[in-house]
Amino acid sequence: MRPRRPGFDVLVTTDKNLRYQQNLSGRKIAIVVLGQRRWSLLKRHVVEIIAAVNAAVPGSFAEVEIPFLK
Repeated sequence: MRPRRPGFDVLVTTDKNLRYQQNLSGRKIAIVVLGQRRWSLLKRHVVEIIAAVNAAVPGSFAEVEIPFLK
């Protein structure tokens, strides 16, 4: 595990349009986008979400696809 510095290392969001709304070039923060907003769906994919956060490096962008299940 890499040492943590003060501040934020990873932004976790459900805003799928973030990459189209913001200029993400040159940033130092990693971004992880979750495919759903509802906790009932997210909690089934906690392992994948944690893996994406742990794999994040400065400037990276990752999407965690979470299917909509009824």
